[in-house]
Amino acid sequence: MPRSLLWQTFALLAVMLVLAFAAWSQIVRHFEQEPRARDLAQMVVSIVNLTRTALVNAESARRLEMLIDLTALEGIRVYPAEDDDTLTPLPDTRPITLLTSEIRRQLGPGTRFAGSWEGLTGFWVSFRLDPQDPDEYWVMLPRERIQRPRALEWLGWGGVIMGIALLGAYLIVFRIGRPLRLIAQAARTVGQGKYPPPLPAGGPGEIAEVAVAFNQMSGDLARLESDRAIILAGVSHDLRTPLARLRLGVEMSGAPNDEVRAMVSDIEEMDRVIGQFVDYGRSEPQPPETVKLAQLISDITEAYRLRGLDIQLDLDSAAAIRVRPIAFRRALRNLIDNAERYGGKAQTITVSTHSAGDHWKISVTDQGPGVPESAFETLKRPFVRLDEARSNPQGAGLGLAIVDRFARAHDGRLDLSNHPDGGLIATLTLPGTNAPVMTSG
Repeated sequence: MPRSLLWQTFALLAVMLVLAFAAWSQIVRHFEQEPRARDLAQMVVSIVNLTRTALVNAESARRLEMLIDLTALEGIRVYPAEDDDTLTPLPDTRPITLLTSEIRRQLGPGTRFAGSWEGLTGFWVSFRLDPQDPDEYWVMLPRERIQRPRALEWLGWGGVIMGIALLGAYLIVFRIGRPLRLIAQAARTVGQGKYPPPLPAGGPGEIAEVAVAFNQMSGDLARLESDRAIILAGVSHDLRTPLARLRLGVEMSGAPNDEVRAMVSDIEEMDRVIGQFVDYGRSEPQPPETVKLAQLISDITEAYRLRGLDIQLDLDSAAAIRVRPIAFRRALRNLIDNAERYGGKAQTITVSTHSAGDHWKISVTDQGPGVPESAFETLKRPFVRLDEARSNPQGAGLGLAIVDRFARAHDGRLDLSNHPDGGLIATLTLPGTNAPVMTSG
């Protein structure tokens, strides 16, 4: 059974309606059988008594004509009973038992019943013209007078009523489930760093109240995000400006070159840490675009080649994804910076792309010591560094957290694994241009 609220509630209501309908039918049948059996028994007794009276009072020459009229006009047949008659008993059901018991009570204990006589199907009842008369007769009533002739019709109408009730139950549950699906979809959108349009505040009061509260929360988050962007821009400016003056002062201080290089390196690291903080907290107003991975990765890695870093590219020219280009550049640079920082100086960094169904995988492989598999998920958290495995104290521990946030915002994921020959493989999986759009539901 689907796990959605709509189908689970609908299935529960459907089961309850079916059980209620079945119980109601059985109750009606049970309490309606006895009155119906008495009415039918009175009708059968009256027919038998009228037939007996007609036979007793009719002239002998007119009896045959009278029997023919009864058969033609009323469907009632009368035959003399013989010892070798071929009889079939009536069905052993509660309505038949109630009927025969009431008839026998009124006509006498010697009354017999049969479902067919000599192959003629009907409701057969035996009687005598006089209690002391040894001759016995059979009178046959058409079975339609005894049984319910329209049972299937009533069952059909019951099915129609049940269908209408189920449709009403579905509409009720749908009216509750649809706003909840919209709220879930909007919550996923907020989780990706976007802000959905306001939810409609219609429907049941409780659902409308949740929608209004969600709209208020979404608006508050948007204002907080705007305030955070302003604060980060101010912090970046207020910190980087003194760092630039400090670097200029160090370079012009006349100190020994080794000390100048060490202080400049510390200033650059401080500037890099500030940049990571700004990148992690930055909102991304740029809309997604379709980009060719091979060209974009080549442009990003060219700056590293000019710095002397050995980067090998294994790119598929057909790879195309839909991302925010600036955010993708930032994420890939973080992966390459992470590989450069922890992989050692004399190493080759490999950047490759390959297809995975409707997605593309961008892998950055270094030749460092790797990390324990148990720490793969921990490394994606902000401010986490495993210095005991990759002993480099630089950085703020935000590089992989920035990449992981970028991947989730683009319906992708970041995976870490160790290379068999040593080194860490960071794989960024993103939907291709032909991948289906992810929706809630």
